[in-house]
Amino acid sequence: MRKDIHPPYGPVVFRDKAAGFAFLTRSTAVSTATGGRTIEWEDGRTYPVVDVEVSSASHPFYTGTSRVMDTAGRVERFERRFGKR
Repeated sequence: MRKDIHPPYGPVVFRDKAAGFAFLTRSTAVSTATGGRTIEWEDGRTYPVVDVEVSSASHPFYTGTSRVMDTAGRVERFERRFGKR
């Protein structure tokens, strides 16, 4: 492999705040979008944390629960952008 073209690959904690669920894995994702935050994990070490909107703990497909989506607002926004035909 060529050097200096690949992003750093290391341990990262992904946290789903909606479900209160977090998991530790390895990834190239960086936590700069969340201000470079870190979290102390169960093993006592500190890892970068990336907050996600949806994970397997909160996704309706995996949980079997339904969520209310703002479909009316989405339709109106589509009609404003592209107009009625």
